[in-house]
Amino acid sequence: MLIVEDIERQGRWLFRWRGYLPVLILAVSALAIATSAAQRQDSMRWDVACLLVSSIGLLIRAITIGHTPAGTSGRTAKRQIAQALNTTGMYSLVRHPLYLGNFFLMLGVVLFAGSLWLTLLYVPSFWLYYERIMAAEEAFLEASFGAALAAWSVATPAFIPRFSGWVRPALGFSLKNVLRREYNGFFAIFASMFLLDVTRQWVAFGRLQADARWIALLGAAMLVWATLRSLKRYTSLLRVKGR
Repeated sequence: MLIVEDIERQGRWLFRWRGYLPVLILAVSALAIATSAAQRQDSMRWDVACLLVSSIGLLIRAITIGHTPAGTSGRTAKRQIAQALNTTGMYSLVRHPLYLGNFFLMLGVVLFAGSLWLTLLYVPSFWLYYERIMAAEEAFLEASFGAALAAWSVATPAFIPRFSGWVRPALGFSLKNVLRREYNGFFAIFASMFLLDVTRQWVAFGRLQADARWIALLGAAMLVWATLRSLKRYTSLLRVKGR
């Protein structure tokens, strides 16, 4: 098997199981906190900074999904889906904006652990993981879009945005589409950092507890999550034709 074929095969497998990557990162981050020799006692400023980093990722995903049509940019699909080739909006800056968003989403969680070795390990590990997924995805797109994909790939970088290439989105922004599809990612940020704070408190004080501010943030995030989930499951309020 050619190396490129092997990478594509690995990418297809990793694509199916990519939803478990945040769980693995959370577990490793908790381990990094539990084995750290020194713990910060007053760290809310750092926590907020980490939350902002993850929010950058959520914003990138929101801008991307807000302009995409149905049948593309799937979040939970077990197989590749592409009814059209997205080349405008965020896709004119970078070919894989959702994966760029994922990078910042999980980077905030990794930084929360306050471990230099974990942060240094995360960056190349993320690239090796998603490089294979991107290779498999582009091989799939090549079979459907051929010359159009080739031209787009020449003009648009894979992962690091080129802002001079901006092209106005073909579709207008749909906040409903974002709310319908991204509430899980929104909640995951707060839940992950809450669990890491519990781990930090356990290491520091030897008992399970959490900062009252994180309890309040998690409660608010859970309320938003439950509201959006209910609207999606039991109403048509968040449905948008063609999205």
